Amino acid sequence: MKQLMTALILCTTLAGCATRPAAPTQVRLPEAPPAGEPAGTTGLHEADLRAAFGVPALVRHDGTAQIWRFDGAGCKAYFFLYTRDGATAVWHVETIPRGVRIAADETCLNALRARAAARPVS
Repeated sequence: MKQLMTALILCTTLAGCATRPAAPTQVRLPEAPPAGEPAGTTGLHEADLRAAFGVPALVRHDGTAQIWRFDGAGCKAYFFLYTRDGATAVWHVETIPRGVRIAADETCLNALRARAAARPVS
C-alpha cells in the first residue's frame, strides 16, 4: 500500500509539473517609416549618389537590392537602391536619427552632402 501511495504521489507531482506549451509571443513590428522621400534623392543613380554624398561607409547587396550607408559626425543615412530594367536607382532613404515628417532627416542629408563637397576628389 505504501508503494502504491508513493507511486500515486509521484505521478500526481509529475502531472502538476507538466504544462502546456506557451502560446507564441506576439512580435511587435517596428512602425513603418513616415511617408514621403527627401527632395532630390529618389531616382538617383549610383554615380549621382557618389557625386552627391561621396564614398559610402557600407554597401550591402541583397538580390537586386542594395543598401548604401553614409556616416556623418552625428547621423547615418541609408539609401535603398533597386535594379529595374537594368538601371539601379534610389527608391527610399532613411536616416538615424529619423526625420520629423519623413524617414530621412534633411539636416543629416545636408551635412553629408557638405562633407562630400568639402573632400578633395582623388
